[in-house]
Amino acid sequence: MGFKRFIGKVGLKVGRWKTVYNVPADLGNAVCIVAPHTAIADFFVGMNFYWYFGVPFKFMIKAEFFKTKLLSWILYKIGAVRVDRGKKNNLVEQMIEMFHQNKDTHLIICPEGTRKKVNHWKKGFYLIAEGAKVPILLGFIDYKKRYCGIEKVFYPTGNYEKDLADIWEYYKSIKVMGKHPEQFNLYELYSPENHSEQ
Repeated sequence: MGFKRFIGKVGLKVGRWKTVYNVPADLGNAVCIVAPHTAIADFFVGMNFYWYFGVPFKFMIKAEFFKTKLLSWILYKIGAVRVDRGKKNNLVEQMIEMFHQNKDTHLIICPEGTRKKVNHWKKGFYLIAEGAKVPILLGFIDYKKRYCGIEKVFYPTGNYEKDLADIWEYYKSIKVMGKHPEQFNLYELYSPENHSEQ
């Protein structure tokens, strides 16, 4: 067992997390969305999960976190992709290019875009998946059941409104609960026309 897998296993065991990873071995690249996202602890649960299952992953993180050379090195080492929200950038195109340069890699995205309660999801995850022609993995972290993982692979059809409604119905059906449930309304359908581009 490799070092990362050992750390992931210990982290999940200490946190009493049960896991599921229902993803075909030959799936290749994918966008993995994770909901709900209500606490910074979600990141560590997800990292331990991916280390334990030995799947390469990337995640986008705000430029403010890259304050020192040491911290930047650590973040890049564990899969961070630096994002400067204050500048105009072609984030979707950058992530599509990232997929072209990597294989069997999951790009982890929290479509809520923040740990606070929101009434819409950001559309970037869908645009990236569609542009890169990769599936969307529906990941979840349920603090009530101490259960996390990926049970469903979703293939975008190009009809964003319908696909988003189907994705949201899935999350409603499994009744996940975030660490701070008041920041995630499971039964409040989001309106696709209000979703931002990234």
